[in-house]
Amino acid sequence: MIGIWIVGCEIAFWVLVLAGLSVRYLAGWKKGGAALLLMTPVVDLLLIILTIMDLRGGAEAEFMHGLAAVYIGVTIAFGHRMIHWADERFAYRFGGGAKPQKAPKYGKAHARRERQGWFRHALAWVIGSILIFLMIVVVNDPERTEALKQVPLLWAWIVGIDFVISFSYTLWPRKKKGY
Repeated sequence: MIGIWIVGCEIAFWVLVLAGLSVRYLAGWKKGGAALLLMTPVVDLLLIILTIMDLRGGAEAEFMHGLAAVYIGVTIAFGHRMIHWADERFAYRFGGGAKPQKAPKYGKAHARRERQGWFRHALAWVIGSILIFLMIVVVNDPERTEALKQVPLLWAWIVGIDFVISFSYTLWPRKKKGY
């Protein structure tokens, strides 16, 4: 059931983003669009409430409960960046805005963007880990929450691999072919 909630919240996030941008650029109602975009954190709040209610209701904690915390951490850390990305493209396509710049693919600018992405990933891990810890505390049943403890550990490995890849561009910047 929790997997369905995660998917539903992801869909709700993008529906709110698209609705907010549509109202902003297609209908020309900037405040209404901003209000819809400001509703996106409500989706995260709803997911954490549903997850805790499920666990408090007696459900055995499983990887999917931890994945809910991962989802929330990622949307908090990357959500603004994702919305900004979509906003630039919507403004260009429907609002007469400037053409969005592509992300740098080479050199120091690319390395800096990769490092910034890693820092956001690390922030997402911290937020998600805190949420998992809070779930464990709220449920207060070590046997039922054992699976939750594995999620931050697995995710830490992923963050570590991301660190190596992201910071490798600082030492060995990507170069255009032929240089």
